[in-house]
Amino acid sequence: MSIDRYPAGVAPVSPWRWLRQLLALLVLVSLCACSRQVVLQSDLTDADANEIVALLRHAGIEAQKLTVKGVVSLQVPEPSLARASEAMRAAGLPRRRFSDLGTVFKKEGMISTPLEERARYLYGLSEELAATLQQIDGVLAARVHVVLPERVAPGEPVMPSSAAVFIKYRAPFDEDGNVARIRRMVAGSIPGLAGDDGAAKVPVVFTPSLERTLDVDWRTSFGVTVQAASAGRLALLVYGLGGLAFVALAALGALLALRHPAVALWWQRRRPGAAAAGTA
Repeated sequence: MSIDRYPAGVAPVSPWRWLRQLLALLVLVSLCACSRQVVLQSDLTDADANEIVALLRHAGIEAQKLTVKGVVSLQVPEPSLARASEAMRAAGLPRRRFSDLGTVFKKEGMISTPLEERARYLYGLSEELAATLQQIDGVLAARVHVVLPERVAPGEPVMPSSAAVFIKYRAPFDEDGNVARIRRMVAGSIPGLAGDDGAAKVPVVFTPSLERTLDVDWRTSFGVTVQAASAGRLALLVYGLGGLAFVALAALGALLALRHPAVALWWQRRRPGAAAAGTA
């Protein structure tokens, strides 16, 4: 006689409830295997953010650009934070934001003293010169210190204009070929320094960036080329997902089998409580 219903006390087990739980467990394991993202830099311009992303990807570091309420920020995996910061520092990124004379002398409803006006003018002039010098290929950072003619005390001779330039560059960079152009440009922008004599009085200090090559160790794991630091996490993720998939398939097979009345009856008889009740 065929069994067409479940025996008393044996309820059908729905496999879908267990499958949903297993799927949630799979998602949880996948999220845990991924690296946590941390903020590398915030309040960036779009140009700086794109330049940093290109630099980091060239160094084998995956960076993500996010824009929230007009604020641009970059995120990287937590294990890559130190390498990303070093790469940015070596490349002089993000670039310094310079003020121009229009911003420095912006009217704010206050009457400035001659000393304040002079300080603002010197600051704005230095900023504009530094911003121009930083447009030269290979220049990572530029600073210009300007001194305008000033009489220290009545009867004393007027101190002449002077300027000093600091350039930090990334190799290869032609110091000899650029120093004359830098001197002429700075001297031509400062009153009292125009001409060859004035340009010769402008000292220019060059310093190379101690940029180290960020060698990336690539490895192939499971047919995917990843960084050596990520190979272990990838293996853990693949093995974990494979093990959970095997457990899920085994559980699905068992649950589907238990839905059959004959298997359910056999399972009921195998339970210790059912065996004791049958003996009584």
